[in-house]
Amino acid sequence: MNWIALKMLVGDRAKFFGIVIGLTFAAALITQQGSIFCGLMLRTCAQVTDITGADLWVMDPSVRFIDDIKPMLENNLPRVRGVKGVKWAVPLYKGNGRAKLTFLPDAMKVKTFPADRLERDRQRAKQSAAPSNAFTKVLDLVAPSGEEAATPPARWYSPKLINVIEQVILIGVDDASMVGAPPGGPMIGAEPKGRMWVGSLEDLRRPESIVVDRVGLRKLYPGCHLDEPFADPPESDDAYVARLRRFVESTPEIEMNDRRAVIVGVCEATRTFQSSPVVYTLYSRAKQFIPMERKMLTFILAQTADDENGAKIPPAVVAERIQRQTGLGSLTSEAFMYRTIKYYLIYTGIPINFGITVFLGFLVGTAIAGQTFYNFTIENIRQFGSLKAMGASNRRIVGMILLQAAVVGAIGYGIGVGLSTLFGFKTLDRWGNPTELAYFTPWQLLPTTAAAIIFICVLASLVSVQRVIRLEPAIVFRS
Repeated sequence: MNWIALKMLVGDRAKFFGIVIGLTFAAALITQQGSIFCGLMLRTCAQVTDITGADLWVMDPSVRFIDDIKPMLENNLPRVRGVKGVKWAVPLYKGNGRAKLTFLPDAMKVKTFPADRLERDRQRAKQSAAPSNAFTKVLDLVAPSGEEAATPPARWYSPKLINVIEQVILIGVDDASMVGAPPGGPMIGAEPKGRMWVGSLEDLRRPESIVVDRVGLRKLYPGCHLDEPFADPPESDDAYVARLRRFVESTPEIEMNDRRAVIVGVCEATRTFQSSPVVYTLYSRAKQFIPMERKMLTFILAQTADDENGAKIPPAVVAERIQRQTGLGSLTSEAFMYRTIKYYLIYTGIPINFGITVFLGFLVGTAIAGQTFYNFTIENIRQFGSLKAMGASNRRIVGMILLQAAVVGAIGYGIGVGLSTLFGFKTLDRWGNPTELAYFTPWQLLPTTAAAIIFICVLASLVSVQRVIRLEPAIVFRS
């Protein structure tokens, strides 16, 4: 009987593919939008996940999330170090700075690119038209004509734009230990992998030095050395790093709070929710790159010590001691990450917007699959009636319909999740780093999608089963 059910299912290929496409669309949309939502939430706590080596984040007790900056007095640092169970504690500055710089993109390109590449760029610039897309073309139909409504210049490639004022995320790490800085190894090569593209962390000890993340460097120096957000560099890894190194050596200085800052390195940092460049420097220097205030200490990073038996004291125990003895807030890295995510989930409209999209995907998938499956069952109603006339029970008939629903559900789920996963891989660069599109698929999302597809299949089957159960076998013998 199961074989008959499968033969009936694939007998009409148009309807069979229609049901599978509906379920594939639902599975792909739920997985894709869920992955983008998870990726976006992870970017809200990018600094928490990027900083490794510390067990605890100590902060003002009223801090709600990582970007809720409430500076403390620096005398809180020795107070935290004096708490029993704290192995070490170091300061960390995190805030927003303003970078000002003036440069000529063409002059920077001459120092960075080979001559043939420069010539290709010049030819391409001559042939390129004003930037546009389908939406701007539709807008041109209703927009007034004239210079005021013309397409604005493409900032990234305009040789005339030489003044840049960009807000940056300024991270000041401990001067001695550099806890809070990205791992010092190179991104590529045979050495132990780190997060540095050019330079090393020791370069931060040079006067007025800063390290900028690779994506942020493109924003600070538009049109100079990096490619489009979704495009990989055309050359090999070694040639790309060599080009980055030449660029860093030729970068003009940056002005931050009327002070000189020199780029000495390029690192890879997790993209943030604000998409601002991330600038690393020493804690003492970070205080000079922003307007002076009485309170400058943003966070204290701490690690827990071992007890008498040599076992590591649980961070939650030490966090409770710090809160009790100093009155400051203290959270483990994991707890601080989830607190930040919860803030965005509760106080922003992001979950509602993504929830509506996922619900629409679920609704459309249910409508397409349910309607097609119902029509499929109705068109095979005489076959089901023949089986009942030959002695097949209602339970057996229902089992056949559920088997058909399970088969199309499994196929639709597999194709949908596979397409969504392939889309996720395509959003990564060739080193496996996320690009402009935030995309992260946790394993919990896969069973969630499976449960949604099962619900759709069961719902579609119930509508069809009712008609079959009420079916009279005598219908087969009517003309």
